[in-house]
Amino acid sequence: MIKILANDGIHPDGKTLLEEAGYQVDTTRIAQTELLSAIGAYDVLIVRSATKVTKEVIDAGRNLKIIARGGVGLDNIDVEHAEGKGILVFNTPAASSQSVAELAFAHMFSLARFLHASNRLMPVKGGVEYDKLKKVYSEGIQLRGRTLGVIGFGRIGQEVARIGVGLGMKIVTFDPIVDEARVELHTFNSDNAWLSVKVETSSMEELLRTSDFITLHVPFSGGKPIIGREEFAKMKKGVFLVNTSRGGTVDEVALLEALESGQVAGAGLDVFDFEPTPRQELLQHPKLSLTPHIGASTFEAQANIGLELADRILAYFGDDK
Repeated sequence: MIKILANDGIHPDGKTLLEEAGYQVDTTRIAQTELLSAIGAYDVLIVRSATKVTKEVIDAGRNLKIIARGGVGLDNIDVEHAEGKGILVFNTPAASSQSVAELAFAHMFSLARFLHASNRLMPVKGGVEYDKLKKVYSEGIQLRGRTLGVIGFGRIGQEVARIGVGLGMKIVTFDPIVDEARVELHTFNSDNAWLSVKVETSSMEELLRTSDFITLHVPFSGGKPIIGREEFAKMKKGVFLVNTSRGGTVDEVALLEALESGQVAGAGLDVFDFEPTPRQELLQHPKLSLTPHIGASTFEAQANIGLELADRILAYFGDDK
């Protein structure tokens, strides 16, 4: 019997699909410190971002055939070591693209209309300073007509561009690999009517210089942050920044400095350097819209991820249960 450890969980739809095929799926989380002694019993390890699949874990997994990441990125897996031992490593980047893109725009709308700030103060001061708060939060902006800079133009970046085009935004993108992509806007009531728009990538310099909103959709390579003091200095004064990709892609100290100087008007963060204990300066900053790494955490995305994981595992093993 194929034994699967879904250490960071798997959607019930995916679990059911695997169990109906005769596989054993364990979803009780094993602590990182105990994983070395337990992993040897499993043929498949499924993780998200919480479990770190280190060289030591891989070596202890003497029966491992597959290591799968539910979601985008593989930065918590020693891919090179695993593949060197003949283990298949894959993730599910397409399954959560829509959810991550929508969260990025949730942060943009929140920042543009001060929702992050008014939701904090209305319960406290709304009853006594209503008119004052109304005046303060009446200086928002519309997204239509603004320039949206998309750093990273893979599946999620293209989904962001699609939403931006639908909102009437000008799209500027940067990606060192992707030169151009066509994004399609389908109408809600017809499969036969849609708009196809070709979006070409430009330079990082142009993106930083011209964008009113900037959103990141890139993996973290473990090196220098993509956005630091030098990049902040090149941006429009009063720009809005959103990061739903990975902690470490934005220099958080430089971001705090840019917020204090007014170079950055506000930022939306779903990811942090020190998860699960982000900097208190970020958590308490009035110019920040914050979420706890929930980009792919919608019902639809998790169902899609679970089914894609199950499909690929079943395709690998076939009838060998």
